[in-house]
Amino acid sequence: MSGASLDWLFSRQRFGMQPGLGRIEALLALLGHPERQSRMVLVGGTNGKGSTAASLAAMLQAGGRRVGLFTSPHLTHFAERFVVQGRPLPEHEVLTALADLQLHAEAVGASFFEVVTALGVQLFAGAGVQDAVMEVGLGGRLDATNALDPALSVITNVALDHTEVLGDTVMQIASEKAGILRPGRPAVTGAAPEVWPVLQREGADLWTLAGHLQRRSLGWVGEEVEVSLPGGTVLKLRTPLLGAHGAQNAALAAAAAWRLGVPAPAIVDGARMTVWPGRLEVLPYRGGRVLLDGAHNPAGALALASALQELGVQQLPVVFGAAADKDLAGVVAALRPLASAVILTRAALSPRAAAPESLAPLFEDVPVTVTSSPQEALEQLKALDAPLALVCGSLYLLGEVRPLLLGETTETRERWQ
Repeated sequence: MSGASLDWLFSRQRFGMQPGLGRIEALLALLGHPERQSRMVLVGGTNGKGSTAASLAAMLQAGGRRVGLFTSPHLTHFAERFVVQGRPLPEHEVLTALADLQLHAEAVGASFFEVVTALGVQLFAGAGVQDAVMEVGLGGRLDATNALDPALSVITNVALDHTEVLGDTVMQIASEKAGILRPGRPAVTGAAPEVWPVLQREGADLWTLAGHLQRRSLGWVGEEVEVSLPGGTVLKLRTPLLGAHGAQNAALAAAAAWRLGVPAPAIVDGARMTVWPGRLEVLPYRGGRVLLDGAHNPAGALALASALQELGVQQLPVVFGAAADKDLAGVVAALRPLASAVILTRAALSPRAAAPESLAPLFEDVPVTVTSSPQEALEQLKALDAPLALVCGSLYLLGEVRPLLLGETTETRERWQ
């Protein structure tokens, strides 16, 4: 994907995150409020937002709706952020729309993510989208997506992440994430009971998943989920998402779809059709298999470790690289017992990536190899000749490893957001 407008957009990443709704509201007004042409659904939370949003989009589509799915960050190509009816929009359409809104974005001083959010709703309006499932970026209250008017909101869970922006306690973070809820409107959450009072203060018609979910692992093919939906309907479905957290994400999506009027058979069909790359995704490599997962905070790493243990994985080689601003000690503490050997690397396109040699002391008592690139890490992994290996830590790292495994091309611009 090329173009001067995309160069301009990616250069705005360096200005960082700029919480606040004034700029995005001004930009949407200049664009003629394209967000008003679709029913909006916001999906926030600490982990599992993308999986839940992808599942919900698939269920809505199976129910006969024309659906847009907005997620971030992208793994490999920018257009992956804008999906309509299960497919990323063509690159030329994305570039054209971006060029059209560039002057408006500059006029209001919009940040990278504000531009991307406005671009998403503009593209969805042009594509005739009926339902737009929008993954929240950071937090909720001041995130650009919160300038939208959601018919329903989802909060997957609440854990410590981005503490420098959202607060250093779970309750503070819950308060920020609760900002996407609307008084009197339906909402669903898988968050722990301790934060329910914080969420309930917003006055939404909130349904909580606790006590309504049963699941059974189907091994490497996914999860069987039974969820008691609002109103008492019990729905059985299967999802290719792996692990207890995969089952929870599918159940949350099912509850959201049900509250949006999707019939039960379509929810079942949509759950089965869900595709979400880079999250407990298994790909072939050199006669073996590589598991990709974007666990980048302690809660995500614990969920990954639990899923692997349930799948019967005792230990395996781990390729690891992560952003320097994460709780790396907490992530590694969850992963270290699983690692038979560790190959440290960094995403070549991410200036936020931690230097691989700085990560080595965290993996005490585990054989460590330090590499300078994802390509070199895969070569080291090949030499281990393991039947199954794990690549994890950063979605930016996965975005560079995945095309190497699949023989595909990748973008060459720096990745900050």
